[in-house]
Amino acid sequence: MKNEPIILPADPDDAEDFDVSAEALDRGQRARLIRRTRTALGLSQTDFAARFHVPVGTLRDWEQARATAPDFAIAYIRVIAQFPDMVAKAVA
Repeated sequence: MKNEPIILPADPDDAEDFDVSAEALDRGQRARLIRRTRTALGLSQTDFAARFHVPVGTLRDWEQARATAPDFAIAYIRVIAQFPDMVAKAVA
């Protein structure tokens, strides 16, 4: 196990619960932002990836928190959330 500090300890009454590190919590919050942005636009992962020029595999990894979306990607997602048509036009 890594020497990461635990930010959220597991519930001792729940056998399936587990400790969560600060890194994992951040990765999960980033995943949620990306997923919520995509679903708010009513797009599938494939459609979102094609429209905004993000590799679909990368998008899936970010949404499922298998990989941490970098800061620039989070900034891009926030701009997409505010101005989806403008971004789609700019990257077309």
